[in-house]
Amino acid sequence: MGSLATRDRLIDEAMRLFGEQGYRATSVAQIEKAAGLTPGSGGLYHHFRTKESLLEAGIDRQLDRMNALRDIRQIFEGLTDLRSELTVLGRYTLSVIDEEAQLLRIVSSELRDRPRKLADTIAGLVGESYAGMAQWILRRAPDVDPGVAQGIAAVALNALFAHRMMPDILGAQAVSVDEDALIAEWVTMVAARVEALGGSDAS
Repeated sequence: MGSLATRDRLIDEAMRLFGEQGYRATSVAQIEKAAGLTPGSGGLYHHFRTKESLLEAGIDRQLDRMNALRDIRQIFEGLTDLRSELTVLGRYTLSVIDEEAQLLRIVSSELRDRPRKLADTIAGLVGESYAGMAQWILRRAPDVDPGVAQGIAAVALNALFAHRMMPDILGAQAVSVDEDALIAEWVTMVAARVEALGGSDAS
């Protein structure tokens, strides 16, 4: 197994284990064994200085994938209909949550004393999502108070986050909802609220 392949395998298995049992509960030996190395041999340290630097490498890889995923926003450029944009936004948000599910599971397992880079990365991703949604609302309804736009964004995005994260948090989906039906209802509710505030289709 080449050095680069071993490094990638260590990242894959470490992120999987961190998500399943928590960062602090996962030992270096467990990661080595999962990656096909001799557990306790110190093979991990040929590629990473510490367990935390391995986590940081996993986070960086996730961010690289996220940057590629953000290209989907270019779809917005040809849309002018409020509900069409919301449909794209809702599906885009779910795809981001799916892409970041591994990181979100790690975060949920480390409610206290999270590694700094993990905490900063998630805070940045979540903050960017909420700010982007609020900006979209203000673009559609420019006379709305920014605080109201932020509140709508929080309610809208929290609904999508809850739909995806409930099985990981509670162990099961409280209510089984078809994704197409969920998005359709989400679009109807958010669009009605934006329109009530004077929002309209883009010109």
